[in-house]
Amino acid sequence: MRVRIDLMWHRLSFRTQLFLPLGVSFIAALAMGGVLLQTFAGGQLADENEPGRRSTQTVAVALNSALSASDNPRKVLDAFVNSLGTASDIQFRPVEAGPSPLVREGLRDMHGVPQWFVDLIAIPDMNAASPVVIDGRHIGDIVFVPDMSADLFEKWIGFLALTSLIAVLMVLTGTIAYLFAGSALRPLQNLGAGLTRIRQGDYAMPIPVAGPPEIRQSCEEANALAATLAQLSQDNRDLLHRLVSLQDNERRDLARELHDELGPLLFSIRAGTIALSEAAPQTGNLGKSVQEVMRSVEALQQTNRRILDRLRPLYIEELGLEASVQTLLRNFRRQAPHIGLTAAIDPGLNEIDGPLAQTVYRVIQETLTNVLRHAGARNAHVETAIAGDVLAIDVSDDGSGFPADNVFGRGLTGMHERVRALSGSLSLLRADERTYVRCRLPLGEVHAPITG
Repeated sequence: MRVRIDLMWHRLSFRTQLFLPLGVSFIAALAMGGVLLQTFAGGQLADENEPGRRSTQTVAVALNSALSASDNPRKVLDAFVNSLGTASDIQFRPVEAGPSPLVREGLRDMHGVPQWFVDLIAIPDMNAASPVVIDGRHIGDIVFVPDMSADLFEKWIGFLALTSLIAVLMVLTGTIAYLFAGSALRPLQNLGAGLTRIRQGDYAMPIPVAGPPEIRQSCEEANALAATLAQLSQDNRDLLHRLVSLQDNERRDLARELHDELGPLLFSIRAGTIALSEAAPQTGNLGKSVQEVMRSVEALQQTNRRILDRLRPLYIEELGLEASVQTLLRNFRRQAPHIGLTAAIDPGLNEIDGPLAQTVYRVIQETLTNVLRHAGARNAHVETAIAGDVLAIDVSDDGSGFPADNVFGRGLTGMHERVRALSGSLSLLRADERTYVRCRLPLGEVHAPITG
């Protein structure tokens, strides 16, 4: 139970946590005032009317003496009753009128005091009845029936003053607390929003330094952390870019070695095999061996061209990026005729060169390779578009999708590193029974290749 209460308390907002104890304390103060009023008001009323009770007994003794000494006691009694009037607290009540009413029942003018307040106060029974005797016969009583309307009105005014004071204090304290909470919450909200931006990788916008000294110090520390992370992020991008450039340089050197060394050797073997087949009769095992050598040489040449194309696509430097991508798409259609490939390639790709061009080509190449090997798709679509300073690449297919625990494979992981080196983004998602690979590259982040 305690854990549940703690959980509910921590779910409340800061203002609610601040105002709730204040409201409860003011309500408790009001309730305590009512309890004290009920406890002590009755005794105070009794003490205030005690002289009236004593006066009633004195009047009764004097009246009885006068009646016993008079020749016409009835006339004296009537004269006494007429002298009392209806507004006096001391009254004569004949025996035939029955017992005297309670003080609460005798309240007359309440002066606007509500009944619930009267019921709240424990009004004491202060009726004082002294017997009146004529010729030894009890003919009535001198009773004290005080009118407490004025006293109750005084108590009611005091209660209203107490309630008004508590209400004013509550409003004043609540206003001060609200303003204080706002002045404290705004810097905290700015700090939270700033930390969210930092978590999302946005280090450029500083957090406003405001509020109490403790919060200002936290904002300054958060800004210092953002500056450090921004520098580390820039260093990381520079390092990734250098690694990618070094990889491209190694690929270029390896491709040159394969092209300059292995290519002529394969051509020489092919030429020698053709010469051998023309000089010797194509009969028996010799003819079969020559044909096998020719097929092997052709397979090696195709494999060498495919490796060269993956290491460093030579079409980009010769034909431009747009034509190189179109050639890549034609080769894919020829290699996978069972997949219906559609494309929308922006001609503006020819304006791109360097590492960005290499990255665009390899992202499309690696994505189509995954579609061919793993997707089991029947249709695929490639789209590139330049919008402002952003190059968008979208490749989708209607295949089986990707495993939930393996978003990026080895090939796309390498592409993700290349894209990050250019301050871009590469994402993989599944929607509408299609798999999408989306790449966004900022054109303003293009760097020249780093040699070394």
